[in-house]
Amino acid sequence: MIIQETADRLALAPGVVGVLLGGSRARGEHRPDSDWDLGIYYRGELDLAALRTLAGPSVEVTAPGGWGPWVNGGAWLRAADGTAVDWILRDLDRVSQVWADCREGRYEVGIQAGHPLGFWSPCYPGEVALGQILADPTGELTDLQHRTMTYPEPLREALTAGAWEAEFLLAAAAKGATRADTLYVSLCLSRAVGVLVQAMHAHARRWCLNEKGALPVAETLPSAPPDFGPRVHRLLGAPGTTAESLTATVAEAGALVAETRAAFGKT
Repeated sequence: MIIQETADRLALAPGVVGVLLGGSRARGEHRPDSDWDLGIYYRGELDLAALRTLAGPSVEVTAPGGWGPWVNGGAWLRAADGTAVDWILRDLDRVSQVWADCREGRYEVGIQAGHPLGFWSPCYPGEVALGQILADPTGELTDLQHRTMTYPEPLREALTAGAWEAEFLLAAAAKGATRADTLYVSLCLSRAVGVLVQAMHAHARRWCLNEKGALPVAETLPSAPPDFGPRVHRLLGAPGTTAESLTATVAEAGALVAETRAAFGKT
């Protein structure tokens, strides 16, 4: 298989510790046209020249930090058979530190291009937990994967407690609604839903990797109120353009937030 061959070659590059298949392909949720996401876990100084040689002369390999503080760097390329493959760099020491933070109930939400709701740091250990290891010469990725398969209770408590932000956002949105500020209200609503979805995943002890596909999963979780998905679709699909319609939308959102947070009090 060309993906496995690519992973084996990447693992030989100086600085690379291991390679992990991530994304929808790893979880069995992919479509026929889905990309193959290869997480390249490295330590210390990475031999970018070696990676560029493997990628080919027409492919740009972005150095660590080139894509932002969290997604780091990597490359978009096509394998010899035309398969779309994404290389995503991951600093293994940083991933391990984030995992240690998660076990203590600490997390960050950082600004990151491509993540409209921000990059939630628990994504790092979540990627390892849900990925498929393709190359791991030292066994470090395998060991970390075994440990991350148990969702940390302190992180669960911190993320569910963090759902208070959804109510705060709606209080702000209510003020924007009186001014018919559709942009501001829409942004508040989107983030409020995103915060809830993260908390819902945590409450169910499930890793939430990013915004894509998170809502359909959230609909199936124990803390989801009746018709959670359709209600969110209404809120975000047409929040309104007048003070009256926006105020009504915010009120509806408030009921959804209250119901969801109340469910967190149940086991």
